[in-house]
Amino acid sequence: MGKLIAFNKPYGVLSQFTDRGSETVRSTLSDFIQLKDVYPAGRLDRDSEGLLLLCDDGRLQARISDPRFKMAKTYLVQVEGDPQEQDLDRLRAGVRLKDGVSKPAEIERIAEPDLWPRDPPIRQRKTVPDCWLKVTIREGRNRQVRRMTAAVGLPTLRLVRWSIGEWTVEGIAPGQWKKATP
Repeated sequence: MGKLIAFNKPYGVLSQFTDRGSETVRSTLSDFIQLKDVYPAGRLDRDSEGLLLLCDDGRLQARISDPRFKMAKTYLVQVEGDPQEQDLDRLRAGVRLKDGVSKPAEIERIAEPDLWPRDPPIRQRKTVPDCWLKVTIREGRNRQVRRMTAAVGLPTLRLVRWSIGEWTVEGIAPGQWKKATP
């Protein structure tokens, strides 16, 4: 078996080792990981945080990231608004996005999780409520969770990928990584 590492990607970091095509200097994986020959198994948007798996095995990389394998990815999502059960049911059933209807998702309303502070912090508005959801999907479209919550009128404020399959970010500080078992 090859190398597999679990990385807690901070907000604002690109899910790649180099940044081409930007005039401004943006943080990349190379600012945190100095291992050779490991590559991200999937992506996590620059403005999302949490678990990113990296490995040196193409088969494992495909197994983790290819939607054909339907590996569960769980996110802790802070949304703007106060979702009603009908909003959550729409997400559970699948919502229409520009690239088609999303597959059904597992959705539950949760208490605010005990997470690390985000830098920069989320803008808080006294007159607009927010809420935390636990969202599990088995596909991986570009910015999918954000687009799903927006489709039901609940814009995402903060998105943290908590787990991919059996791997989790629990106990890994932002910007840190640890070896994982493939």
